[in-house]
Amino acid sequence: MQLQHARAIVDLVVSEAPGPVSVFVADDHGELVAAATMDGAAPDTRLNAQRKAYTAARSDARSTRELAEKVKDNPVERASFDPFFTFFLGGVAAFDGATRVGAVGVSGLPGEVDEQLARRAIETAGLTL
Repeated sequence: MQLQHARAIVDLVVSEAPGPVSVFVADDHGELVAAATMDGAAPDTRLNAQRKAYTAARSDARSTRELAEKVKDNPVERASFDPFFTFFLGGVAAFDGATRVGAVGVSGLPGEVDEQLARRAIETAGLTL
């Protein structure tokens, strides 16, 4: 994930969020590239956004939604994942062509809205889902 893409993603999420959120943009290893917490966002949204981005960056799924669906009927498999993984909606992988370059995690609004913001930001930054 290039810094220019990460900053564009953060800027879009912050400008379009209908309420206070935290956004975390990670590289393909799940490590921080850029992040922001809006005024009024609950403190736990920071860690939740980080975990969402980390999960989407490091798992074989394209989103936390996809990973949750994959393991929903198998509690043993779900429990065997990296303990920092999360299955809350709002974590979405970002690709440059066929290469996973990182991921975005958004937290603070209903999961569907968090996910929509992450998806829109990735595409607006010139990356793909």
